[in-house]
Amino acid sequence: MNFYFEAAKTLDRLDAKEGSIKGILATLPEKDRKRTAALVIETLKFKTVLLDIIKEAKLMKEERKKLTSLNLALVLVHDVLLAGGIQAGDGPIKQAILRHKTRLHGEFQKIKIKRGASSNAELAQSGDARAAQIPRYVRVNTTMWTLPDAVKYFTSQGFTLGTSLDASKTFVKDEHIPDLLLFPPQTTFHEDAAYKSGKLILQDKASCFPAVVLAPPARKDAVVIDATAAPGNKTTHLSALMRNMGKLYAFERDRKRFGTLTMMVSRAGCTNVEPVNSDFLTTDPLDDKFAKVTHILLDPSCSGSGIINRLDHLLETEEDNQEAQEDRLNKLASFQLMMIRHAMKFPKASRIVYSTCSVHATENERVVRAALLSDEASAGLFRLAPREDVLPKWHRRGMPEEMTIPEDATSLVRCSPGEDATNGFFVSCFVRQEVEVPSSNKRKVHAEEEDVSGIAMPKRKKKKRKRITYHQHE
Repeated sequence: MNFYFEAAKTLDRLDAKEGSIKGILATLPEKDRKRTAALVIETLKFKTVLLDIIKEAKLMKEERKKLTSLNLALVLVHDVLLAGGIQAGDGPIKQAILRHKTRLHGEFQKIKIKRGASSNAELAQSGDARAAQIPRYVRVNTTMWTLPDAVKYFTSQGFTLGTSLDASKTFVKDEHIPDLLLFPPQTTFHEDAAYKSGKLILQDKASCFPAVVLAPPARKDAVVIDATAAPGNKTTHLSALMRNMGKLYAFERDRKRFGTLTMMVSRAGCTNVEPVNSDFLTTDPLDDKFAKVTHILLDPSCSGSGIINRLDHLLETEEDNQEAQEDRLNKLASFQLMMIRHAMKFPKASRIVYSTCSVHATENERVVRAALLSDEASAGLFRLAPREDVLPKWHRRGMPEEMTIPEDATSLVRCSPGEDATNGFFVSCFVRQEVEVPSSNKRKVHAEEEDVSGIAMPKRKKKKRKRITYHQHE
């Protein structure tokens, strides 16, 4: 039964919104990952149907002494009805399910008749239509080989390099991200030799933006931090941009996710990465080990509201109570702001990138706005990098109405799911100024703007800000 317990625990974590399906499945023990992942995904596809069946059959009520977990009941009932039976030895929990086998099958048939379904597949939850518009993005891991090498490899596999994805065996180079290739959405790489060896990283285009915007230096004396690193896509991207030089500290506080990070970093050949199984917020910025850090990447926990990939649509349910949803967003925003403010305390930090896979202004523009008004930003003279330093050719920018100074929105990057051929995403970049700015010219904000999104704002009057010269990253 351990297999079913693991699947139920995974569903518990998804219910608690601890991460995306893909991210949480990546933390499963490798030996059982494929089997457990398949059961979790298939259970989610039929979740609404299975819940109705369990309710109508009064399974949880009748077997309350044996079945204390609804998610455990879900995976077991799934296998009884849709997978030919429970794949486990006899025991009290299995018998608790099998006692109701006839009734469960009866309720299943009633639902099929009620919904006019001629097959089981017709009862499965359909996917997000927007996901079909997203190409299969493949980042060439330049730590191990070059883009020309990868192009040659794919052409030898029967693919044709073109300018558009107009056929199943074509691929193109991305116009914004170096070393990123686009393939038709249905293309798979999990069994590809180059992917298995770490030469290819399957990573959404928008997820590649943060590392490119951070632009870490490729020098022997470089010191960089990835504050929330697992599963490791952005970490390996940073390492590649650094050409495996310098030192890249990759923080991950969760033990299982840390294991995934360590494995991915090793497979990608990132010898300049030092994984750290610790909470970034507990790190002392003045510690000799980190005092020379110049570049910090922050991609903290968020609502994941921008994710529309082929799996996470399965988590969609009826809209939560609006008040509860806003409360959750505000709590996330407070944590995100804490991360930025802590990063600003590192004495040599000259460039900090903050990103989310959220579409909500609460987690995006409002967090950035609050960070710019924080004591850390004022003391360290942090400002947003200008547009020409933050993917200038990308068309979609931030929301002017959400910023204290509307023109600051041009420094922010947004990706819209369904419109930009990516998942929803947000990227901002803070830079430390080289010139001293008089305190009278620092950002102010109207007192009535206090606590607009659950984030406390300083009660100061707004004054016109003089233009200052931004420190350009090397």
